[in-house]
Amino acid sequence: MIYLDNAATTFPKPEIVYESVLDHMKGYGANPGRSGHKLAIEAGRVIFKGREAVSRLLGIDNPMQVVFTSNATEALNLGIKGTLIGGDHVITTSMEHNSVIRPIKALERVGVENTIVECEADGSINISKIEEAIKKNTKLIVMTHASNVTGTLMPIEEVGLLAKKYNLVFMVDAAQTAGVYNIDVGKLNIDLLAIPGHKGLLGPQGTGILYIRDGLEVMHFKEGGTGSKSQELSQPEMMPDRYESGTPNTPGIAGLTKGIEFILKEGTAKIRGHEEALTQYFIDEVKKIQKVKVLGPMDAKKQAAVISINIGDEDSSEIAYILDKAYDIAVRPGLHCAPVAHKTIGTFEQGTVRFSIGYYNTKEDIEKAVSAIKDICQQI
Repeated sequence: MIYLDNAATTFPKPEIVYESVLDHMKGYGANPGRSGHKLAIEAGRVIFKGREAVSRLLGIDNPMQVVFTSNATEALNLGIKGTLIGGDHVITTSMEHNSVIRPIKALERVGVENTIVECEADGSINISKIEEAIKKNTKLIVMTHASNVTGTLMPIEEVGLLAKKYNLVFMVDAAQTAGVYNIDVGKLNIDLLAIPGHKGLLGPQGTGILYIRDGLEVMHFKEGGTGSKSQELSQPEMMPDRYESGTPNTPGIAGLTKGIEFILKEGTAKIRGHEEALTQYFIDEVKKIQKVKVLGPMDAKKQAAVISINIGDEDSSEIAYILDKAYDIAVRPGLHCAPVAHKTIGTFEQGTVRFSIGYYNTKEDIEKAVSAIKDICQQI
């Protein structure tokens, strides 16, 4: 199969990721931080080694500011709901995934106001619109780094400076960019950063990360065993224990750590260069096909390796079905859990066929995908 659904989950992973998960399960699959025996101690080392790897990748000074979650959705919910209280105002954009929009809308019932800043038809945003949306009670700006629908890259550096200027908390959803683009939380003035482990970081599913800036108060939303201060009946305040109640996904974190180490060894510049080249080649080729409409910036320097297209008025799910069954090509159709984004780009009714390229894709994969699209266009 030609796998072009990397925006959902990257596949395949580096072999070392698979090996690490299995090695942990077979060799030292005990509870980290819960016992003093050598297996538990070794498991604890795995967790801390993971925090260190995340810190090296993202320019985080203190590894204890790295919270492991089950996915980016949990990280976003924790950051958004843990920061806002009744009477606060939050700003986001119309290109967000439901993992941002739904927590924000849910907070309306407790008196949190929101402004969804309208983006352009290619998914880009005018930063002045964000500044215009700031109110006296604005507390948080949360936005994606790159759209999961069009790949459009957002101006997070400029928004970070804007947030700093107005003393606002700035949260970034890096689901489509972490591991491919350089992200330094200090240089970009990022206070909260949510990342899935299973996408650009090349780790297993069931892993995620929330970076919380030192000194920022974020309310936890679960209590339980942490292996620390067990004599107390209240949740410990220390980082990261406050947010990590329950047994962690240590095998997943072991694999995630190896994925990050692979990225650090390869270098994000190399990974990004590979994905940019294939993205631009794909865009340039499908633009030549008469019945195809390409959404988004149509420029690999302005978007991540995510390209949405439509073929005439054909249903996006039908096109994806044909690509899978007739050509053995995996893509994702529909609304991509981002209905507001599709309304922004004018594809809410039809959805789009999303091709998302990863580090393990080749030019031959893209050529076959383009050829398949041409065949389909000739048959409809």
